[in-house]
Amino acid sequence: MIERLAASGAPPLHTLTPDEARRAYRASRAALAAAPARVEEIREFSIPGPAGSLRARLYRPGGAGSAPPGLVYFHGGGFIYGDLDTHDVVCRGIAHSTPCIVVSVDYRLAPEHRFPAAVEDAFAATAWIAANGAALGIDPARLVVAGDSAGGNLAAVTALMARDAGGPALSMQVLVYPTTDFAEETASIARFAEGYLLTRESIRWVKRSYLRDERDAFDWRASPVRAGDFSRMPAAYIITAGFDPLRDEGGAYADLLAKAGTAVTHECFEGQVHGFLLMGADVAAAGHAVERIAQMLRMHFGIAPRLRP
Repeated sequence: MIERLAASGAPPLHTLTPDEARRAYRASRAALAAAPARVEEIREFSIPGPAGSLRARLYRPGGAGSAPPGLVYFHGGGFIYGDLDTHDVVCRGIAHSTPCIVVSVDYRLAPEHRFPAAVEDAFAATAWIAANGAALGIDPARLVVAGDSAGGNLAAVTALMARDAGGPALSMQVLVYPTTDFAEETASIARFAEGYLLTRESIRWVKRSYLRDERDAFDWRASPVRAGDFSRMPAAYIITAGFDPLRDEGGAYADLLAKAGTAVTHECFEGQVHGFLLMGADVAAAGHAVERIAQMLRMHFGIAPRLRP
């Protein structure tokens, strides 16, 4: 897959304008996406955000029963690209296999809206969903935040903010190859700097595009490994990828949570690259990861496995 993508001649996203990068990312995700899982209902609505309405998409699985757990999902894309459509297959898969009601949330993107705009949107959306859980058919006492890459960063930061604000109460966080530290480049960034889709230069481009200046890199809302206090956090399931430049910072965050007494399961999908969750048409591990997320959610909430056709 890596060889085929390299031979395609597609320019690296960091060499494009933001709009060009968004179109290219959307096209590449559509080409690599697995077949969508069936759910009972999909509907879009708006959530009030700190700077205007935020788009959201709700996925209700069949047989969920009354007031199932809810999962707030933040898409990846380097804080610059990605949207409800690019991560539709992942959200369908989680809803179908859990069953949880999944609410996928759009947030303001950089560089038009730099840090902390996305963080503010993520927390506001989570608080609104918790407050309006009954209307959405969700049990607000069983609420999860989740996301991949940049979305994993937002889920982690939202969990920290919710703890410090005294709510909303979160039951679990699911972080898939999350960005957790803009302030320091880890050994895995050096080791996998080129040749594994996500490159060191693209990581630096994201940092320049997302943060206002270098000082933001040391703000825990951008770099959650720098929060200092990791106690009283919701249980965590963290996925990393073996050939991902961000592997070490995801693992470091798992270690910090575990040392503070949080129940953490950290699994590294050893043979995979950053972004593999969205590559189900070519990479079997994408489907395995969705199933593992669903399994961890079912175990956490004591939900029996689903029998599916």
